[in-house]
Amino acid sequence: MTQDGAPLAPGLYIVATPIGNLGDITIRAAATLAQVETIACEDTRVTGKLLKHLGIAKPLWRYDDHSAPKDRERLIEAMRSKPVALVSDAGMPLVSDPGYRLVIDAKEAGIPVTALPGANAPLTALALSGLPNDRFLFAGFLPNKEKARLDMLEELAPVRTTLIFFETAPRLGKSLAAIAAVMPEREVAVARELTKFYEECRSGTSAELLAHYTANPPKGEIVLLVGPPGEGSETDPAHADAMLQDLLKTEKASKAVAQVAKATGMDRKALYARAMELKGA
Repeated sequence: MTQDGAPLAPGLYIVATPIGNLGDITIRAAATLAQVETIACEDTRVTGKLLKHLGIAKPLWRYDDHSAPKDRERLIEAMRSKPVALVSDAGMPLVSDPGYRLVIDAKEAGIPVTALPGANAPLTALALSGLPNDRFLFAGFLPNKEKARLDMLEELAPVRTTLIFFETAPRLGKSLAAIAAVMPEREVAVARELTKFYEECRSGTSAELLAHYTANPPKGEIVLLVGPPGEGSETDPAHADAMLQDLLKTEKASKAVAQVAKATGMDRKALYARAMELKGA
C-alpha cells in the first residue's frame, strides 16, 4: 500500500537495496517489495537472501546484462496491469547495471516509473574518503584494456572534481598503476567492503596504495576515488620537477612529459626542455 493506504498502482518501482548491511534497507523499500507482484533482479540468489531476511516471498524474474529483448518485453507487459519492482544485487538500480533500458522502454510505453532512494556505494565511499565532495564525477568502471584505461584517465585528469570509479579486487593493482602513471601526485582512496564487518577506507598516493595492496591482496567490492588536481599545481615548477624526476626513473622523456603536461596543464615544450636538463643533471 502507499502512504495513504491505497494499493500500489501498476508500473515500475525502482528499489534501492543494501550494499552490504541488510539493516540498511529502507522502510519504504521493504513495504514496496512486500506489495509488488513481481521483482526483476540481477541474481535471484542474492535477492532471495534479502527477501528471506525481510520475510517476503515473491516471484523473482532474472533481468541482467545477458537478458534477451523478450525478457524486457515480458516485464513491460506485466507492468501494464501490475506493480513490478526492479532491484540490483546491491545499491541503486541503473548505476552500472542494465536497468536503464527497461526504464526507457517503460517510459516509451507510457508506464509510470517510481524511484525509491536508498544505499549507494559511490556516495558512501565519498563520505568516508575525506576527499573534496562539493563536486564529483562518477565514471563507472575503468576499461579492462591498459591503453583504454590510460586514455580514460588522461581524459579525466584535467577535470577539477573528485573522480569515483567502481573496481574489482583482481583489477585494483592495474588501475592504481595506471593512476600512478597519469596522476601520480593525486590523493587516492580505496573503499572496500562498505557497510560490512571488514569495511575499510584507505587513503594515500596511488603508489603507496599499490604497494600496500600488492603486499595485502584485497577482497570484496571496491570503490576507487581520485582527488582533484591541487590548486596552483599547473604553475608550480617544483611540483612539475618532482613529477618529472619520479617518472623519468621508469619512462622515456617524451612519455614522462606527456603525463606531466596532461596532469598539470603546463606547456609540453617547456616541460621537455626541463626534462632534458634533469636527465643531464
